[in-house]
Amino acid sequence: MSIARAIDTLILMSRYLFKRLSAAIPTLFIIITAAFFLIHAAPGGPFDQEQRLPSQIVANLDTAFGLNQPLSVQYVRYMVALAHGDFGPSFKYKDYSVTELIVQGLPVTATLGVLAMLVALSFGVMMGTFAALRHNTAPDQATMLLAVIGIAVPSFVLLPFLGLIFGIYLHWLPVAGWESGSIRHLILPVFALALPPMSAIARLTRSNMLEVLRTPYVRTAFAKGLPRYLVIIRHALKPALVPVVGFLAPAVASILTGSLVVESIAGLPGIGRYLVQGALNRDYSLVLGMVILYSTVLILMGLVVDLLYAWLDPRVRLN
Repeated sequence: MSIARAIDTLILMSRYLFKRLSAAIPTLFIIITAAFFLIHAAPGGPFDQEQRLPSQIVANLDTAFGLNQPLSVQYVRYMVALAHGDFGPSFKYKDYSVTELIVQGLPVTATLGVLAMLVALSFGVMMGTFAALRHNTAPDQATMLLAVIGIAVPSFVLLPFLGLIFGIYLHWLPVAGWESGSIRHLILPVFALALPPMSAIARLTRSNMLEVLRTPYVRTAFAKGLPRYLVIIRHALKPALVPVVGFLAPAVASILTGSLVVESIAGLPGIGRYLVQGALNRDYSLVLGMVILYSTVLILMGLVVDLLYAWLDPRVRLN
């Protein structure tokens, strides 16, 4: 009976994954189309400089990159190349394709984002649980005050402030720069990225944990004399984390968008700086490549969130 049930669950999840992936493809297509026409509608071009180039040189560059063709023709050519896995050449980074730039910067950005997400989730859940267990006490109020400050202060303000204290005054950590394998260069950027979602997760965990602690089955567990930590881990934590899981996708979006500025401030060689510089330089293919990458990550994160819902709450069915 258990084997048949496991097979049915596997079939149901496979159908659900196929359904979600089939819906993700049109969504990604719409995002790519909108981004393509929006970036081309921006004033200026990739070869506009403070010192204007001769018109003949600009015309030759437009011809070489196909920018002299109608926008519809450029769109079709780009989509055909994209279908073959080609993001195109970068207009500003000479002798580099967009794929090569992504391969260079993605490990740094991925390391920064994954560490920030782990810090935000682990410390946010611990802070929220700690505050809920000490409801209406001074530790509870102090924890929520820190959470409010963390939500209110953006990453691009927090990172220079942390660099001023721990880098310039105390000389404990480097203010900026990057050394492969050096954890010290990641501490401040990771904390600056993780603080806003960590604070939001702490508030969500606290409010939901308070509701779960009032449920009859948790009160029964306490009445049986079970230790508090066992009641929290075995009975209260999973249902309290269901709304937190729903926040994971916005948290990832917050970390991704925050990394654009944090990488520029901290001088990290990630892909975030490529998106910022590409937008400023009107590097069409580079911006589109970054948009596709970020959109794919967010769409996949939404799928992961739905699967975690079903794991945390047995009442959720993947219909």
